[in-house]
Amino acid sequence: MGGSTMRSRATLAAVTVWACSSPPLHAQQPPVETPTTPARAEVLVVGLYHMANPGRDIFNTQADDVLAPKRQAEIAEVIAVLKRFHPTKIAVERDFGDTRISKDYPDYLAGKHELTRNEVEQLGFRLAKELGHQTVYPVDADGEFPFPRVVDYAKANGHSTEWEALMREVGDMVRENNAYLASHTVLETLLTMNSDDKVAQDVGFYYREAHFGEAWNWAGADLVADWFRRNIRIYSNIVDLVESPQERILVLYGSGHLGWLRQLFASDPTFGLRKLGEFAR
Repeated sequence: MGGSTMRSRATLAAVTVWACSSPPLHAQQPPVETPTTPARAEVLVVGLYHMANPGRDIFNTQADDVLAPKRQAEIAEVIAVLKRFHPTKIAVERDFGDTRISKDYPDYLAGKHELTRNEVEQLGFRLAKELGHQTVYPVDADGEFPFPRVVDYAKANGHSTEWEALMREVGDMVRENNAYLASHTVLETLLTMNSDDKVAQDVGFYYREAHFGEAWNWAGADLVADWFRRNIRIYSNIVDLVESPQERILVLYGSGHLGWLRQLFASDPTFGLRKLGEFAR
């Protein structure tokens, strides 16, 4: 299974859960500001699938070649939608303080770096360049994710059947996800992944894992707590980007983080939370 750190974890973090039907494209209107409402920075968190197929997780989305002409045209469509948010900063899933991104993005602006298949570059770099941004902000945080401990608990305490059923359910969904992506555009896929029902379903998988444990051996609860710790650290890194209430921060992240980051920003009264569907008009 690998080590206990997030980078070597066997995790469901990148499991992208979406239904095999397109979501409604109608706009969701943000709260109306009144003269007495203080200005708030806005944040749009967009959950993504991993376009380069890194294969680091238990269940992995199988993405076709994002560099193919058809997918490149679809990436351009996504970028056009994201531009409607008018982001002032773009935060991406790369390690906080990453020195590679601070070299690759300026090299890309200078025509010296060819974009890889990674979604950070395909969406983050391309959009930032079109907006005239000089920087893309890495905000990721590492952390523990004791997945093997939950598996061991289930096996040792007579819960293997329930655990295996849960894992089969996730595996079946990932196979459906792969089929959906193969027959839909990138934008359609992202809209479905970012729909409220699918976000709630993804978060629900973590809570179902928390059922595997007991007093003094809170295996599943500890896993969820560690996952929450990582996400609130990411949230903190994003908060630090805000320099004025006029900021509009676009966050591009693996879909496993989406529901948790949304919940954190929705609970923060200093932010206005936006959603992808609002801009796909």
